[in-house]
Amino acid sequence: MLEIIKPGLETSIQDYPGRIGYWNQGFPPSGPMDNWSFRLANLLVGNKPGAAGLEAQYMGPTIIFHMDTVIALTGADMMAKVNGNSVPMWQSFLVKADDELVMGPAVSGARGYLAIAGGIDAPEWLGSRSTFHKAAVGGLDGHAIKKGQIIRIIEGSKGEDGNRVKLSSRPEFSSNKEWSIEAVAGPNDDWIDESGHRRFVETKWKLSAKSDRTGYRLEGPDWTFTEKATNKLPENGDFPSNIIDQGYPLGAINLGGQTPIILVNDGPSMGGFICPYTVPSVAFWKLGQAKPNEHFNFEVISVEEAQKRRKKLDSICSIESIESC
Repeated sequence: MLEIIKPGLETSIQDYPGRIGYWNQGFPPSGPMDNWSFRLANLLVGNKPGAAGLEAQYMGPTIIFHMDTVIALTGADMMAKVNGNSVPMWQSFLVKADDELVMGPAVSGARGYLAIAGGIDAPEWLGSRSTFHKAAVGGLDGHAIKKGQIIRIIEGSKGEDGNRVKLSSRPEFSSNKEWSIEAVAGPNDDWIDESGHRRFVETKWKLSAKSDRTGYRLEGPDWTFTEKATNKLPENGDFPSNIIDQGYPLGAINLGGQTPIILVNDGPSMGGFICPYTVPSVAFWKLGQAKPNEHFNFEVISVEEAQKRRKKLDSICSIESIESC
């Protein structure tokens, strides 16, 4: 078992790929924001890549272990220490009963991941252990972990210590507070005029502090629209970005008025705003590791290229990326 001494900032239980097949009922997939780092953490300790672990954002938890086990830390560097001694990232190692793990503030990236041999034993809800905060479902009691909480680990796995992720297989975080984010045109790109599309790719969009696992608000210039958006039937709404309620793809850049909001892991499945672009799943790890006030530069690619890049990422998130120390 694990005992939570300090919970950190909205540290939550997540698994991968999350809660699939229930978005039409209002339940998004949830799951880890940076599934690249998450999957590799699990592989390091000998788990399946989707086993339940902890996601800490900006500030990590303090945990007491009540058993000997193997753990791994990936994602954001939270200057983790065990019993006051620094421990490595991207590597599996043994912890003993009564050891104390302290994860501090993120000095590189935004979200850190902790995998424990066997995986976290939380109740499955609609086929997933992932926490969906806003509906209070999944994880433990549907919320971020709390001080004094006891978290059980699935028994039967001794884990594998002494593994590390190859340098070539680790995600490279931004060093200048700028991120190149892939985007695919659509589904409503024909509502934006030529100058609006040009402005989208030429702008350094600022990530607003008013962002969370539901949506990433971006700050930048105003959008401009085609006649389709300005000369439409009244049931579409008054503002050019209003449309009759439609389904949203995961990763949609949802245009609420003049504010673009990227709909991420806990985002809504439908609404009455256009989505001129969509961020494909291959770029979600970058969203998960970006901090407020950092900037996004968008690279528009085809659906085929997005699929190609996702296949490459999935091949990296495999046992071939793990080596002995």
